[in-house]
Amino acid sequence: MQNFTAVVEKCFETGLLVGYVPGLPGAHSQAETMEELRDNLSEVIEMLLEDGEPQFEAEFLGTQSIAVN
Repeated sequence: MQNFTAVVEKCFETGLLVGYVPGLPGAHSQAETMEELRDNLSEVIEMLLEDGEPQFEAEFLGTQSIAVN
């Protein structure tokens, strides 16, 4: 079993949750709930893995909080 880190955002226009795996082309989806988004992303990643080992374009390192006055 492999684990992937997904970034989740909420679109203000549609109200949908949007998720993507940083650095993994094609690994993105949207949904109304976190559970549905997790299921959608899992399905997308499984399809990408059918083509062989994924080719990451970047490595997710984390997030950073930036304070601006």
